[in-house]
Amino acid sequence: MKEIRATTILGVRHKGKVAMAGDGQITFGDISFKQKAVKVREFKHAQNKVLGGFAGAAADALTLFEKFEQKLEQYEGDLKRATVELAKDWRMDRYLRRLEAMMIVADNNQILIVSGTGDVLEPD
Repeated sequence: MKEIRATTILGVRHKGKVAMAGDGQITFGDISFKQKAVKVREFKHAQNKVLGGFAGAAADALTLFEKFEQKLEQYEGDLKRATVELAKDWRMDRYLRRLEAMMIVADNNQILIVSGTGDVLEPD
């Protein structure tokens, strides 16, 4: 049986506060290149502090973080709207559609998971 390797991003929301953490491993096939990569980022926008974490290709995730930050600015810090609009672009844009990553974004009120298939999931 083949060993599965994947990124772990954990987001917790409790009593109006949010925390997020991720593993730091960067791999290429069976080779581990780095153990201390930063896969969680803080977006400061409007009144909301938003955290984002990614799994997948690092360059792809950084591109998505940049696009997400633009959406947050465009929609004045509205996390859900920015996330849904990012998911639409991700699914429809020829360039973005090729990106292989997933994102989790959170503020003090909600946590959302975003995929390249256009899914925006709000876990319990």
